[in-house]
Amino acid sequence: MNTNTLFDNTEVAFALKNDAQLERAYFLFKMISHQPLVRIGTAATNFALKANLPVEGLIRSTVFDHFCGGVNEEDCLPVIDKMFTKGVSAVLDYSVEGKEEESTFNDARDKIIKIIKFADEKEAMPIVVFKPTGFGRFHLYQKKGEGKEFTDSEQEEWNRIEARFDAVCSLAKEKDVEVLIDGEESWMQDAADDLCEAMMRKYNRDKPIVYNTLQTYRWDRFEYLKEIHKRAKSQNFTVGFKIVRGAYMEKERNRAEEKNYKSPICETKSATDENFNSCMTYILNNLDSISLFIGTHNEQSCYLAMDLMQQLGIDKKDNNVWFGQLYGMSDHISYNLAEQGYNVAKYVPFGPVKDVMPYLIRRAEENTSVAGQTSRELNLLKLEKARRKL
Repeated sequence: MNTNTLFDNTEVAFALKNDAQLERAYFLFKMISHQPLVRIGTAATNFALKANLPVEGLIRSTVFDHFCGGVNEEDCLPVIDKMFTKGVSAVLDYSVEGKEEESTFNDARDKIIKIIKFADEKEAMPIVVFKPTGFGRFHLYQKKGEGKEFTDSEQEEWNRIEARFDAVCSLAKEKDVEVLIDGEESWMQDAADDLCEAMMRKYNRDKPIVYNTLQTYRWDRFEYLKEIHKRAKSQNFTVGFKIVRGAYMEKERNRAEEKNYKSPICETKSATDENFNSCMTYILNNLDSISLFIGTHNEQSCYLAMDLMQQLGIDKKDNNVWFGQLYGMSDHISYNLAEQGYNVAKYVPFGPVKDVMPYLIRRAEENTSVAGQTSRELNLLKLEKARRKL
């Protein structure tokens, strides 16, 4: 098959969906393609959940079941096993966000530890993920990154954040499960970067276990990548990076304007694409000392990665290169790559319906704003429906 038409194979892409699930996916993406509908739906859903109206069942049977694996880890097992029959691994993502209490940070740490133990016994789950703000207050990362003095109690709180990171990364090392640490807003990211680097220095001695995230819509990330690579080589540890385009663009630009500093975001979409591809190319050329998780729904970047791997003689099954997409999206990329023999993992979000709603709303809004993403999904679903004569 010509690689440039690889992602058009809908039979492979939707093999795991029965007719009813295919129809539901088509209906959902059709809804998401209407911006006003998404806005109204979002507002109505938020209101219904806050007012404790009985809408969880409806959400569960539509958006939630399409984009999430379940409400807890056990719930996700059928999804994990099913995907693995097609060679696609799962990265369980506990998608509860924006909490502020110490008890929730400890719960999140315990949840990730539980997932690592779970993953240790399951070949289909080679990777786990967490967000820095899942383990500590946003404000603290920001203060630390700005180089401001901590109070004694803040220092103790920060020490607890470090201990949570360490507990997860040391167990991951022991169990040989890779850990992806998500990227967040630029004004807290410096402190998270330093913490990730400290974990890499400690646990990535003989092979990469800890991966930080490069959000390549930030124009400074390529330089950062080269700097950390230089440090890693001189200090004898390997670097792991998940590369993504980024998820907080509006927020980033608004804050920069509000506080009158230069926006950290690339000026154009094509500059972001270029930055993503530069970071990816650099890493693939330095695979002996950097490992790569390519988090993208962009077909061109996937084709480029495949071409580079071929040119550089990188085996499709080399564990230092993974492709990743979100559950419920871009199945045409995930399953076709897996069928060709590449390492592919889907992020599978889970958590109580109410707590996962901010994540789901972001997904819906993202889909309406990424030009072409939703129409591509819709078009492929339509083709598959036609192929099945539905």
